[in-house]
Amino acid sequence: MTHIGHYQSPLGDILIATDEIGVYGLWFENQKYYASGLKEPYEEKDTELILKVKKWLDLYFKQEQPPIDFPLHFIGTDFQKEVWEILCDIPYGHTMTYGEIANILAQRRGVKRFSAQAVGGAVGHNRISIIVPCHRVLGSNGSLTGYAGGIDRKEALLKLESQ
Repeated sequence: MTHIGHYQSPLGDILIATDEIGVYGLWFENQKYYASGLKEPYEEKDTELILKVKKWLDLYFKQEQPPIDFPLHFIGTDFQKEVWEILCDIPYGHTMTYGEIANILAQRRGVKRFSAQAVGGAVGHNRISIIVPCHRVLGSNGSLTGYAGGIDRKEALLKLESQ
């Protein structure tokens, strides 16, 4: 069964969704793809897992670097999951470009090149905002391109991590 919870962050309300496998959704209110893939039926309940996520968010917004000590449930294509796993490897306070992620994928797959645009599509459909840090991905020239939660939030998250 799906359980949901709400967290009031400094950047707005966040919806958390979990199932029997782990956290599969964390969306800012009004973000693009809000609650995309939310499984019904669901119950609003502060389960042990949702409370762990809320504690993680508390620490994160206090500029700490909490470990992810709860399970994540990636729901997507194999390609998307591979990209999201790379996102999880971007250290707190650091960034990567879509092109750098494409190069990692090309290396792993033994091909010469990989599409940064394809990577961008996968990054944009990340359902577990902040925890799977898609906000740490920048355009090739370091620009703050695309973020489903909004460029203002992306900028705020990067600023929070750089202090």
